[in-house]
Amino acid sequence: MQSVRARLRFLAELVSVLLFVAMFVAFLLQVFTRYVLNDPVAWTQEFVLITYIWIIFWCGAFLLREREHITFDMVFMSLPPKRRRWLAVALTILIGAAFVAAIPGTFDYVSFMKIEKSPVIGIRFDFLYSIFVIFIVAVVVGAMIRVWRLLRHSWEDELKHEGEVEP
Repeated sequence: MQSVRARLRFLAELVSVLLFVAMFVAFLLQVFTRYVLNDPVAWTQEFVLITYIWIIFWCGAFLLREREHITFDMVFMSLPPKRRRWLAVALTILIGAAFVAAIPGTFDYVSFMKIEKSPVIGIRFDFLYSIFVIFIVAVVVGAMIRVWRLLRHSWEDELKHEGEVEP
């Protein structure tokens, strides 16, 4: 199981690296054509914006772990571990439920956006913003996995990663 998870993470990292490289190359091309050739190409700005959107939601969906998010957890960390566990379960269920509730409307809106295309490259907006639907589904799956981990006998391992310093 660990091997499969490591391979999937490597694949997600590879996709994000390719998106970063593509964005950076387009950015350099824009700088070169604008300041060296004095004849800027229009598609590079749009391409950089599109790849940036995909990078943000791709990494948020598949690469960022719970403990890597910025949190305000002074109250959470002041609680005893067992109360922290149940608060984490409740909040994770709440976030997961909110995202589940958002799936139909988000999917409908993204599907509706097929009528629009990006102005220069001509990519349909439903494809461009489909990464947001993927992100929402990944958050829901991640919430379910986190609740499952918090309900297991080794729940301390799940909370230990959230800023808890071992003595």
